Amino acid sequence: MKCRLRRVAGFAALGAALCATALAQAAADQTSADALTRARTMAVSGELPQAESILRDLIRSQPSFADAHFLLGYVLFREGKATASLAEFTVGARTRRPAADDFRIIASDYVLLHDYSDAVKWFLEVAKETPSDPVAWYLLGRAQYNNQDFRSAIASFQHALTLRAQYVEAENNLGLAWQGLGDPADAEIAFRVAIGWQGSHPSDAQPYLNLGDLLVQEDKGEQALPSLQTAVRLAPANPRIHEELGRAYESGGNLARAQQELEKAAALAPEVSGLHYELGRIYQREGQPSRAREQFDICAKLNATHSSTETPNPFSPE
Repeated sequence: MKCRLRRVAGFAALGAALCATALAQAAADQTSADALTRARTMAVSGELPQAESILRDLIRSQPSFADAHFLLGYVLFREGKATASLAEFTVGARTRRPAADDFRIIASDYVLLHDYSDAVKWFLEVAKETPSDPVAWYLLGRAQYNNQDFRSAIASFQHALTLRAQYVEAENNLGLAWQGLGDPADAEIAFRVAIGWQGSHPSDAQPYLNLGDLLVQEDKGEQALPSLQTAVRLAPANPRIHEELGRAYESGGNLARAQQELEKAAALAPEVSGLHYELGRIYQREGQPSRAREQFDICAKLNATHSSTETPNPFSPE
């Protein structure tokens, strides 16, 4: 009997030890979950350095915590650190497969790196994971367009439009893809449809800009003016719109208004050498050689530093 009592006592001690271990693990898991929740809340609210700090501490204590790696990958993407972001997703994927939202960030990292071939690969993964999501197909189309695969982009944008009625961004980008394919007639139709869907209170300047740009390219500057004037009203801080409006005015012979728009564009994007060249050319045509020379000199200095010649067109695709 005494021996039996000792055995029972031994099992009780073992059970108590296992229970204590389980409780400690549960407490540690809860602490990790709480830390992950705090980091996610901070990331959503834009407190990216704070979120990154919490996640790095969490990963130091739990190197195989996939959710922490994936969330850190998202934070680093938001911070514009695409290569570091991809590294975190790679580590996290060793423990478990990323979800569709993770694949979307991975693809977006490749967009930041201008690696559109890999961006297409991962946006295809997102579309396969969420086939009924119109945004997934829209983003796939954007990557395909940037990869110069215009036919595939057209198919993706058209599919997005079957999933969401009057999807302005998809219709506008469908126009860009038709334009890339060398079909200005279908491009113009798509831009006008995207404009029409916005009704009397538009909010998206891009279809107006793209229609205006298309008309200017076709030497229809006067016809382009209403669209570009609406675009500049909707997005007054967009230098690309001011540049295109300046070109439309120039094509119609209104050099004074062209000068005003190009001056605004150059003020908004002073590091773009091409804008200074265009402005110098306008001054030259207006008989202002000293002002023209000043702009050409700025252009030359910027070109010597390998600055951008392309005017930025800031917008936020969905």
